[in-house]
Amino acid sequence: MTLDTLWNIVKKVIDISLVWLVIYYILKSVRNNLKMTLLIKGIVIIIFLKIIADLFSLITIGLFLDYIIMWGPLALIIIFQPEIRNVLEQLGRSQLLGRHKILTVDERERLVYEIVQAIDYLRKTRIGALIVIERDVSLQEYIEKSKKLYADISSELLIAIFFPKNPLHDGATIIQGNRITSSGAVLPTSNDAKISKRLGTRHRAALGISEETDAIALVVSEETGRLSIAVNGELHYNLSLEDVRMMLIDELRPKPEVIEEEEITEEEEDEYEKDS
Repeated sequence: MTLDTLWNIVKKVIDISLVWLVIYYILKSVRNNLKMTLLIKGIVIIIFLKIIADLFSLITIGLFLDYIIMWGPLALIIIFQPEIRNVLEQLGRSQLLGRHKILTVDERERLVYEIVQAIDYLRKTRIGALIVIERDVSLQEYIEKSKKLYADISSELLIAIFFPKNPLHDGATIIQGNRITSSGAVLPTSNDAKISKRLGTRHRAALGISEETDAIALVVSEETGRLSIAVNGELHYNLSLEDVRMMLIDELRPKPEVIEEEEITEEEEDEYEKDS
């Protein structure tokens, strides 16, 4: 085997590997976006119908599908421009260039403790609040349009942010890692018809951001003081303080593939067993 032949083989392997790597990261990003997932399902259905139409010589539906396939990509780019931009942003920011900060056990415990302390005070005093915790999917789009803080997490600061008449109390407060990144963020509201009409804008915004990203959204009702968490497109309403604490601990625990990448000490393993 000559050197040129060996080099050609290496180039082909690298070429194929890069293609599969790009496909993998695109699919991983799409999985975290509900709208893009539905879009992919729709494309698969159209392709399946086209195959059926060609197989059974269904001329009318075949021509109709031909027009959809011909002009569909342009229409999809225009209609789903925000979602496509978000997927590309996620691909560049949080996937290929490294994840957001992975918290240690102690950092996660402190994060949960400070949040629980804050919402306990807020619910008792009937102060409304919306707190969003970023995970793998970047929330930079919403951070850019809000007031940046970049402050260490503390229950006192969270309470101060949502205190009535504070300029930052409207909108959502976004947490990245163990730091409060911004406040006053405007989030997309959910259009789910199943949501009770008794729930207000905060609950709809919490559900909306959980539908579009993998973020955890906590809501304190201003009217009732009840606590809710929206995650993975589902709203968990009227939770106890202990329910919130346990749910946060469970949702913030690193995913299995992340745990494998980290060097976990014996002390941290003991903490995982206690949490479980």
